[in-house]
Amino acid sequence: MAAILAIDEGTTGVRAYVFDEQARVRGRAYAELTPSFPQPGWVEQDPEMIWQRTQQVCELALRESGVSPSELSAIGICTQRSTTIVWERKTGRPLYPAIVWQDTRTAARIPELLARGVFTNAMASASKVQWILEHVPGARQAAQDGKLCFGTVDSFLLWRLTGGAVHATDHSNASCTTLYDPFAGNWQEFALETLGIPAAMMPAVGDSSQVYGYTDPNVFGTRVAVGALAGDQQAALFGELGWQRGAAKITLGTSAMADVHTGAELVVSTRGAYPLVLCTLPGQRDFCLEGTAISAGAAIQWLRDGLGILRSLDEASALAASVCDSGGVWAVPAFQGLGTPHMEPHARAVLGGLSRASTRAHVVRAFLEGIAFRCRQVLNTLFEEAGLPWPERLRADGGAATNDFLLQQIANACGRPVERPASVQASVLGAAYLAGLATGVWQSPADLAATWQSGGMFEPQGSEEQREARFQQWERALAAARLGALS
Repeated sequence: MAAILAIDEGTTGVRAYVFDEQARVRGRAYAELTPSFPQPGWVEQDPEMIWQRTQQVCELALRESGVSPSELSAIGICTQRSTTIVWERKTGRPLYPAIVWQDTRTAARIPELLARGVFTNAMASASKVQWILEHVPGARQAAQDGKLCFGTVDSFLLWRLTGGAVHATDHSNASCTTLYDPFAGNWQEFALETLGIPAAMMPAVGDSSQVYGYTDPNVFGTRVAVGALAGDQQAALFGELGWQRGAAKITLGTSAMADVHTGAELVVSTRGAYPLVLCTLPGQRDFCLEGTAISAGAAIQWLRDGLGILRSLDEASALAASVCDSGGVWAVPAFQGLGTPHMEPHARAVLGGLSRASTRAHVVRAFLEGIAFRCRQVLNTLFEEAGLPWPERLRADGGAATNDFLLQQIANACGRPVERPASVQASVLGAAYLAGLATGVWQSPADLAATWQSGGMFEPQGSEEQREARFQQWERALAAARLGALS
């Protein structure tokens, strides 16, 4: 039996899955990652903790699967993107905690960089690397002397897995740093020079699906090929079989992250969407356009933790379905602002239309409907910016994709069937697919399609007229949330 170990190192936790040649799950494990918040707007993680938890979940998943490391065909890795780690080339010791992509300590620097022609943002890696070089004593000189390595989390894990033999990343992760030239497919010299980042710090850039090297025998007791690196959102689209131009998925986690495959064309957006490399296979580089509804699963968590009207997240679907409509209650889930297409970080969540007849079921239903309408807004933006028609169906993954009512509302709002995979962790499946293609477990994408299993299809309900009327009504309510950006 061919077996693949896939690692998904996310922002809040790391998971490892063992898949067989039919892409069936043989073993799995998960461990949380604890961030620290040294100052307002700062978010850090301990790179050593990331490495230790990764080793732990790999060991547990292998043990559950009954597969020994010597039986593995490959390892695939997908990770949170833009999180920045700088470490010593000789020892592998991190120079500073990992600065997580959510960290906004460099926000004041961004307007100056934009004015100088470096197209970046506070969540990307570019200004975070510069911050480390400027604030850690001796870092800049060490970098100039070639003693330091920079990498996103995939690079750091690859370095540790190979015992320091390989310093690399893939195009999908590189495109999230804003230090990458998407047209040339390599690091952008102008950005590096402007930020004072020595080119010697940068990892080599490879395909999303290729053998990067082999694990150090001290890690698993044997050598295993590392056959894939990818950003988690891009890996999810690949894991949803979205390798054709126009395919789309939405990942329903803390936020809702939507991606549309734009083919060989890099689409530049003026409405809060991000052009990224989707993935690269040998001789082929495809792009995607990504947009975000900032509050999705986080809104459901607030109903449990903030209002206390849910005992568990699993209760939300049945409770919302227990009433025939929201009873006039409406909600805009903008707890941390509005992402695509509004890009208003100071907008705030709004709950309205309450009456004495309103119940907790109405409130929960209104929030799930609000998440669905935000998903429609994001997807509308992506398809319009890319000049692409809506596909015949959408696919959804992520933890909140287990919520049947939410997927039904997304189907209703978008007027398209929504399908989820049998396992909602599509990113880890995408990492396995990419690693299997690199090592011959599968020969082509057609082989992957034969292994994909559906976890349910949700057909849109109601007429087109009803759909549009409800969406327009909700968009009028959205104006109340946007007022929060002015207060």
